[in-house]
Amino acid sequence: MSKQSNLNNHANQLNSNKGTSGFNKTYLATMRNHGEQLNPTSPKFQGRKGK
Repeated sequence: MSKQSNLNNHANQLNSNKGTSGFNKTYLATMRNHGEQLNPTSPKFQGRKGK
């Protein structure tokens, strides 16, 4: 598999492939990381922003 360009990778992070039977790998990785950052029991948790 060839390496994705930055623009292509950014587009994949925003694309959930609505209307298809699955998601792309980059989108899933982005959502998984987002969930870890919001979980208070995760080491990636940084607290609430904007306080």
